[in-house]
Amino acid sequence: MNKSELIDKIATGAGLTKVDSKKALDATIAAIKDALVAGDKVALVGFGTFAISKKPAREGVNPATKQKIKIAAKKVAKFKAGAELAEAVNK
Repeated sequence: MNKSELIDKIATGAGLTKVDSKKALDATIAAIKDALVAGDKVALVGFGTFAISKKPAREGVNPATKQKIKIAAKKVAKFKAGAELAEAVNK
């Protein structure tokens, strides 16, 4: 499912227009992104939790040249499915 298909599902399920559904989806995504950038986690009970995880710097190998390279530390966004979502997916 892509973004436009998701917007169609939201519009149908909530009885909104596609324009309003797009605005709602964009606002939701922006709010989650802003919270993660600020270092907060977003917990949606029954659905899941979005959080930031820190990956330390490490040494890797370039597969083409076999030379060792340094991989910088970075933050990554993670999602952990909630119990209800996990149960629904595994039915």
